[in-house]
Amino acid sequence: MSLSSVWSIITKIIDICVVWFIVYYILKSIKNNVKMVLIVKGVVLLLIVKLISDLLNLYTVGLLLEYVFEWGPLAIIVLFHPEIRSVLESIGRTKLLGRHKVLTVEEREKVVYEIMDAVEYLKKNKIGALMVIERDMSLAEYINPATKVYADLTSPLLGSIFFPNSPLHDGGVIIQGNRITCAGAVFKTSMNPTLNKKLGTRHRAALGIAEESDAVALVVSEETGRLSIAVDHEIHYNLSLDEFRMRLVEELKPKTEVFYDADTTEGEGEIDE
Repeated sequence: MSLSSVWSIITKIIDICVVWFIVYYILKSIKNNVKMVLIVKGVVLLLIVKLISDLLNLYTVGLLLEYVFEWGPLAIIVLFHPEIRSVLESIGRTKLLGRHKVLTVEEREKVVYEIMDAVEYLKKNKIGALMVIERDMSLAEYINPATKVYADLTSPLLGSIFFPNSPLHDGGVIIQGNRITCAGAVFKTSMNPTLNKKLGTRHRAALGIAEESDAVALVVSEETGRLSIAVDHEIHYNLSLDEFRMRLVEELKPKTEVFYDADTTEGEGEIDE
């Protein structure tokens, strides 16, 4: 096999991988957007009708569908540009190289401990709070206009931020790794019509960021002290402390974990991939 043949095969493999990668991320983003899913279903339905009209020689139907396919893409862009922009933004926010910080097991345990200690205090005193934990998708657009903190994540700091009458009380906190990046962040509220109308702005904002990204949003209700977690386009409402802790631990787990030999003195350890 000549060198040119090998290079041709390699370029074809790269070409297929790039196309697969693009299609994968587009479909992944579309499936979590209700309106975009409806658009895709509508296009598929029109294609099926077009095939049937061609098989049955339905001239008028086929002619109308040709006009639809000719001008349809432009109409979709004009009518659904907010949804299309949302999909493109979600793709752009994804960090292809993974999280900005890899936490060790001990660091994750400390993050959970500090958050749970703060949550118990906030729940007991019915102090409202919204904490958003960044994962693979960047939340830079919400961090930039917020009040920067850049401090280690601790329970007392969370308690002081959300203390009533605090200037940052009504906003959200964004956590990156084991540090509080900013406070007073404002998130887009969810427009999901099936959401319980009794849920307030914090819960709607939590679900909104969970719909736009892969972040984990933690909510403490100011009126009832109830705990909720919004993740993967869903909000889990009125959780007990144990349920809240278990779900938080589960969501903070890395996608994969590998073992490595740290050194001859420390032996075998565990690290996030």
